[in-house]
Amino acid sequence: MQKVLIITYYWPPAGGPGVQRWLKFVKYLRDFDVEPIVYIPENPHYPIVDKSFEKEVPDGIKIIKQPIREPYQLAGIFSKKESQTISSGIIKDEKEQGFLQRMMLWVRGNLFIPDARMLWVKPSVKFLYSYLKEHQIETVITTGPPHSLHLIGKHLKECLPMNWIADFRDPWTKIGYHQKLKLTKNAQQKHLRLEREVLQTADHILTTSFTTKKDFSAITQKPITVITNGFDEDEVKQVQLAEKFRLAHIGSLLSERNPENLWRALQELIDEKEDFKNDVELVLAGKVSESVVSSMKEHQLGNYLVEKGYLSHEESLLQQRKAQVLLLIEIDKEETKGIIPGKFFEYLKANRPILAMGPTDWDVIRLLDETEVGKYFDYTSKEEIKHQLYTWYQEYKVGKLAVHSSAEKIKQFHRKELTKKLAKVIQQFS
Repeated sequence: MQKVLIITYYWPPAGGPGVQRWLKFVKYLRDFDVEPIVYIPENPHYPIVDKSFEKEVPDGIKIIKQPIREPYQLAGIFSKKESQTISSGIIKDEKEQGFLQRMMLWVRGNLFIPDARMLWVKPSVKFLYSYLKEHQIETVITTGPPHSLHLIGKHLKECLPMNWIADFRDPWTKIGYHQKLKLTKNAQQKHLRLEREVLQTADHILTTSFTTKKDFSAITQKPITVITNGFDEDEVKQVQLAEKFRLAHIGSLLSERNPENLWRALQELIDEKEDFKNDVELVLAGKVSESVVSSMKEHQLGNYLVEKGYLSHEESLLQQRKAQVLLLIEIDKEETKGIIPGKFFEYLKANRPILAMGPTDWDVIRLLDETEVGKYFDYTSKEEIKHQLYTWYQEYKVGKLAVHSSAEKIKQFHRKELTKKLAKVIQQFS
């Protein structure tokens, strides 16, 4: 069985989507004759904790831990709330930022390159250099963000005869929040240089989106494989649908993910259709920006809004299955068109219609067309959204609201099928 070392920052009990990709790969890799060994920080700063993931770690998996020093722990002395907000990726609009957040963003962007976990690079390289030689491990996988972990792979590759696969769950310099970090010209150039060096040094690159593959192909000639995120089997039984016409968004809803035309469409339907007014319900589960809630209330949706806050992964799956329609909202910017949210694949498993809003040429559009599980709208749409919502509502009223897709179209995104694809990339080095 081929051994592979996986270097990841996020691991149970971390919560959120960042932990799931490699937790699930590790779960299935042995089925394809690959033995994973996982290297993680001993004392990480996780903005979200979800202990329910711990039971998914397979028995007998070797977990190696080394201490990490993180500036978020020091920053928490000044403002724990601001520290957790920034580390979880929730960055307020420029006009909403106070002095403390502006200062912390500048420090984060310009002094900690590529990110706040950079202090883990040198000690990890020193430890892993000896570990890889001693245990005769020839293949290493790094996954980011945090992209500092790719620098561990880069330095190991430069001093050991090994195979290195760099996995990008999100882009690097084109990630949505990158421009909010108040980067100086020198800092921006350093990010670009490090990104280029990683892409040109790795033996194989993985991305989760087609757009990221296209962007990286302009920087490197190294082989790039798209392996999206996916869904897994779970212990959550099929639950009864909500009695009301429930629209649900599961996950973070940041200030820039504020689909005002969706709120306008709902407001007009409520004003014009008495039956719709009596049946509709909006559920938000996860971290939600105050500006998004304010916007909904400005459109008279406050009485229909149910805020559930952060939920465990299991509770989130339940909420997905209860909804009549699932909302998938992405920031409307050029740099987000390659983001395929992890919850899209959980939505597939939930088997409920998806209303998606995001940038033009968004990768999600391709997947929606391929799987036939929902509809996409850009941020300028209102009448189209209004029409689709009322069409779905009429189907709901007669008990016929459902997804019309084949099992084969959905199955390709099962975590085991995706791991099979990963194993083929790993085994090319055997």
